[in-house]
Amino acid sequence: MMQSQPTIIPKLEEPKFGFNEYAERLNGRAAMIGFALTLVIEYVTNQGVVSWLGLK
Repeated sequence: MMQSQPTIIPKLEEPKFGFNEYAERLNGRAAMIGFALTLVIEYVTNQGVVSWLGLK
């Protein structure tokens, strides 16, 4: 016996919290900006992150 396929696709609401596509994209962009700014600051000041934290 062959089962019939559904004719209506449910429209699900995007979750407001947790791991969703928007949150992951935003987090990735923020990480890229932070990494690029870290490289620029290290280049301009000639000091690494360890020096900024006072560990060296």
